[in-house]
Amino acid sequence: MTAQPTDEGPNPFVVDIEQATLSNDNYRTTLWTGKNLQMTAMSIDAGHDIGLEVHEDGDQFLRVEAGKARVQMGPAKDDLPFDREVQDDWAILVPAGTWHNVTNIGSEAMKVYAIYAPPEHPHGTVHATKAESDAEEHH
Repeated sequence: MTAQPTDEGPNPFVVDIEQATLSNDNYRTTLWTGKNLQMTAMSIDAGHDIGLEVHEDGDQFLRVEAGKARVQMGPAKDDLPFDREVQDDWAILVPAGTWHNVTNIGSEAMKVYAIYAPPEHPHGTVHATKAESDAEEHH
């Protein structure tokens, strides 16, 4: 059994990001948090999504390691004219202030890693499920 990953930031760190992402079964596991950047691995169940959100002050990079997704982005939560399908090995770049959602349109868990600049979640964040993540964000 593999040990639960821990947030190694802000210490120097190297990781096989493909292996770390593919082996992550949590909705979100924070792998590294620094002063200006954060990296998380995510597992999104079939038919589920990351959730419509906006990061006002930071850009975001996501890479789909496994699965198929629908990416929607736009200037408002009810105005998402950017609509694309992506799959394994595709990158998604989300500019600060852009509403966005990524939905798993495949039949298996979608494996994604995300890089936030600046960090979005507290150091060491692990959310086993999206519901756990949503509950924490409402506090």
